[in-house]
Amino acid sequence: MVTKVHMEALSPTMEEGQLVQWLKSEGEEVSSGDILAEIETDKATMELVARGDGILRKIFLDAGGVSAVGSVIAVIASADEDISGIEEGSDGDGAQQALPAELSPETIQEPEVETTSEVSATTQGTGSVKASPLARRLAAEMGVDLSAIKGSGPGGRVVKRDLEGATTASSTGAVTTMWASDENEYEDVPTSQMRKSIAKRLVTSIGPVPTFYLTVEVDMNRVIEARESMNTMLEDDGYRISVNDIVLKAVAAALRQHPNCNAQWHENFVRRFNAVHLGVAVAIDEGLITPVIRDAHAKGIMQIASEVRELAGRARTKKLMPDEYTGSTFSVSNLGMFGIQEFTAIINPPEAGILAVGSIEESAVVVNGEVKVCPRMRITMSCDHRVIDGAQGARFLATLKSMLEEPTAILL
Repeated sequence: MVTKVHMEALSPTMEEGQLVQWLKSEGEEVSSGDILAEIETDKATMELVARGDGILRKIFLDAGGVSAVGSVIAVIASADEDISGIEEGSDGDGAQQALPAELSPETIQEPEVETTSEVSATTQGTGSVKASPLARRLAAEMGVDLSAIKGSGPGGRVVKRDLEGATTASSTGAVTTMWASDENEYEDVPTSQMRKSIAKRLVTSIGPVPTFYLTVEVDMNRVIEARESMNTMLEDDGYRISVNDIVLKAVAAALRQHPNCNAQWHENFVRRFNAVHLGVAVAIDEGLITPVIRDAHAKGIMQIASEVRELAGRARTKKLMPDEYTGSTFSVSNLGMFGIQEFTAIINPPEAGILAVGSIEESAVVVNGEVKVCPRMRITMSCDHRVIDGAQGARFLATLKSMLEEPTAILL
């Protein structure tokens, strides 16, 4: 039976995918469940599996090519079957559908796919090296020998950032740069699927969403003391608590008291959530992704800290599953570690709010008539005015500020 291989919807928001590489070649026998190719979605690099038995008779989409969800990118059939009527992107008669209903863009919840495993890539040199699919593709385009690159990813895995500024060895052994030189006026960098998704999604926010911003300054002295105390107690166990972990716990606790801020806009209704599913912005090579700490209001500080590190680590290697980066009710973006004192973040629709967290700075403040130097931090809330009024947002920030300035209650 002829099986058409479709570009499947491998994430809930995926509309098109970029083919990183084929793992099977034309003329090669395949069985149902075999991994055919690696697909870069808007969120991660996923594996496309065969949904039929036979020979991979025809490949329509080359590595690096982009195709819309549902389009035909290859054909599996026996050697004697006629596939002449099947064309790239077509959906002709008499062929078995390779795109199950549960993987359609409209209905996908938890795709039955696996994130790309860590594989060894054969390089120009001898032996092999562990590298991400994106790093392998970039290395091939640049002519870079991966065996000469020191990986900074998990287990020494070579990732995209390791190739920045990489050089290639010419046939004479001389080293030449592959990046734009003074002779080039500019360099065009192909847009990744994730960057396309970020652009398309956020353009629906800052224009259509009536956004206003609220900023407060918080005395972080007690948070710093609490963090140092906890890390001293946890030192023997190998755990570390960050200021951001405490902020996330406080945000979750404050949202429980202000469900009008833990809400989403849905045109005909406003959905207010009892549970707090906290999106945590994580910067990765291709852009930004927000893993979700589910039921953050019900979790202790150590559990939140552990989940943030685990999810952030897998986000950077593009191994998150769709249910791990969708369904947040409120988001937090922290740029304090980059020395940013204050900024405004863009709301991620349909959420009604996002909190931008700045750095902790030593500031001179007046306390009881005396000037003292105190650690201060500015936090700014972006609010969708269709859901949150100014007074509601202000009350939420007042609660959050009080929790951070006296964190004992939320850490118990």
